[in-house]
Amino acid sequence: MRFSIHTSILLLFSLIILSCSGKDRGAKEYLRDAERAYEQGNYSLSKLKIDSIKILYPESFDEINAGFELMQDVRMSENKRNIFFCDSMLRENYNQLSEMLTQFDFVRDSRYQEFGEYYPKVYPHQSSLSHNGLRSGVREKGTLFIESILSGISVKHYKIKVTSADGNFAETNAVTSDGFNYQFNTLENTYEIVRYSGSDENGVAQFVHTFQDEPITVHFIGSRTTTIPLTIAAKMGIAHSYELSTLLLNIEQLKFEKEKSNALIRYLESRDK
Repeated sequence: MRFSIHTSILLLFSLIILSCSGKDRGAKEYLRDAERAYEQGNYSLSKLKIDSIKILYPESFDEINAGFELMQDVRMSENKRNIFFCDSMLRENYNQLSEMLTQFDFVRDSRYQEFGEYYPKVYPHQSSLSHNGLRSGVREKGTLFIESILSGISVKHYKIKVTSADGNFAETNAVTSDGFNYQFNTLENTYEIVRYSGSDENGVAQFVHTFQDEPITVHFIGSRTTTIPLTIAAKMGIAHSYELSTLLLNIEQLKFEKEKSNALIRYLESRDK
């Protein structure tokens, strides 16, 4: 059977039309899936479907534009939901914080401190210089610190290691900076105090929190090493500080996430004007 040139052109044109309409149907189906996911609150799937339209059907301009408009709605709803979640968690965390702060003394010298520090009542900060060992505290924004104290013993220590009876241990990084590692003398005694915070603390507080019901030994490492058992009060103080630090840092993170969502909402609203 022979086809005329006219018939061949018509057949080719029909194939092109069918191919294009097939592509349009695929793009429309992805758009419908995106809308359905949005209505169900599955924002991640909705965004994935919208992005797929641009990748799989780059010439389906109507669907791509409709997907862009839908994406703005998805982002708006997603951030509103995030704010609701943050507010709910913040209320719960602030209730926990109010109860937890009864276990701490708050100290701030307004002459040189912008933010204060929380010290656990179970291991009083004022009398801690008279005990060799570890004391702890939490900065107002949640940063935990541990201080190692030696009095009447010259080790010139710059780090500590804590060990449990079964051989588990945690160790700070070395601290040699002025203001964080210092020695001083009084008429009655000599003292060494080193403060570990941030990465220098290196998980020591979490270790003490985990093994607080077991014997823990502190190793003061410097020109030589000396060891002492960590008292029950010191372990409890560090455990309390660890819990407070974790809670305060969670609150700060939730506040950050909420403000980030508010900023994105303001941006999306400005684009609609």
